[in-house]
Amino acid sequence: MNVNSSRDHNAVAEQLKRLGGRLRDERKRQKVTATAAAESAGVSRVTLHRIERGEGSVAMVAWAAAVDALGLALDLRGATGDPTAPALPARIRIDDYPQLRKLAWQLKGATELTPRDALDLYERAWRHLDPGKLEPREAALIRALSSALGGGRLLV
Repeated sequence: MNVNSSRDHNAVAEQLKRLGGRLRDERKRQKVTATAAAESAGVSRVTLHRIERGEGSVAMVAWAAAVDALGLALDLRGATGDPTAPALPARIRIDDYPQLRKLAWQLKGATELTPRDALDLYERAWRHLDPGKLEPREAALIRALSSALGGGRLLV
C-alpha cells in the first residue's frame, strides 16, 4: 500500500465516523432508542451501534436503512463538489412554510415532516396551493425536495 492510498483510507474512515456520529446525534435528538431505530431499519442493535461508530465493515445497505429509519436521506451530492446543491433539513417545520401549513391542516398535532412526507404532501395537494403566493424560501424548498427526492420532477 502506498502512502497516498493510506491517507485516502484514513480520510474515508474519518468521513464514516463523522457520518455515524451525525446519525447517532440525530437519533438522540429525535429521542429514538437504539432498539427502535435498529428495528425500524431492519438491522440488529449491534449493527446500528457499529454504524453510529462509523465502522466501514458494515454493509452499505445497512447504512442506508439506518439513515432511512430516521427519516433522513443519504446525500452524496457534496461528493460531486457542487457547493450550490441545496441541503435538505432532516425535519421540515410546517409553520416555517405558509403554503405547506395550509396543506397540512389535516395533520392534527404535527409540527414537523420528513422531507419525503413534505414532498408527498406538496404533490398530493398541489391543486390547493397558490403558486403565486409561494415565498422564495418555500419555492426553494420545493425545488430542493423535487431535486433530491423526486428525480428533479415535481409530480403535480
